[in-house]
Order: sequence, then C-alpha cells, then structure tokens
Amino acid sequence: MVESQQKSAGPDYKSLVMWQKSMAAEKTVYGIMPQLPREETYGMRSQLTRAVVSIPANIAEGWARETRRDTAHFLAIANSSLAETETLLPLSEELNWMTSKETENIHKLLDEVSRMLTRFRRRFRQNE
Repeated sequence: MVESQQKSAGPDYKSLVMWQKSMAAEKTVYGIMPQLPREETYGMRSQLTRAVVSIPANIAEGWARETRRDTAHFLAIANSSLAETETLLPLSEELNWMTSKETENIHKLLDEVSRMLTRFRRRFRQNE
C-alpha cells in the first residue's frame, strides 16, 4: 500500500481534535478583536488574526497533502503560527486590550493543540 493511500484512508481534517480546538481559538480571538484599538487595525489586530488563522489552515492543508513529509511540514508551520499567536497574547493583556481570563482561555486551547501537533509531527517523521 502506498503512503498516500494509507493517509487518505484516515479521518477528514475536520474530525481532528487539534483542528477543532484551533478553530475554537480562532473564533475566540476574532470575538476579542473589536476590543483592540482601531489604530491597531494594521498592527496587532492584523498580526494576531493572521497568526491564529494560519493554525487550522495549515493543519487542514497538511492533512490534504499526499506525503507524510509534506504533512509534517505543514503541521510544523501550524505550530510556528501557534507560537506566534501565544507570543502576541501577553502584550495584548499588558496593554489591557484583553483580560487575563480571555488570554488564559486562548492559551489553554493552544496548549492542547500544541501537544497534539507535536505528537502528530513525531509520528509522521518516524514513519518516513
């Protein structure tokens, strides 16, 4: 059985818990965006939304790839975007654009996603 057949027989990306939780984080961030100052439209708002959108987008794109190597690559990009998102949250809280509860909820989701991404990436690299 070829690698692409093995992978395509697996679940759809929408059934992946890491994709679902990253979508929940994305929705939460989008819900908070109106709290950020308008002058941050091209600054923090833009950077944070691009980073958080990239997480589930790269999980989905990686899952659709033909090879395990490609899948692992896109999961690594998702993980990098996750780290970028987590880096921007403390500043948003320090500037009183988000509450500690809001950032804590997002961090909790992203921590779970990060662990899942790490496990999947290891699995795909080991099976190359």
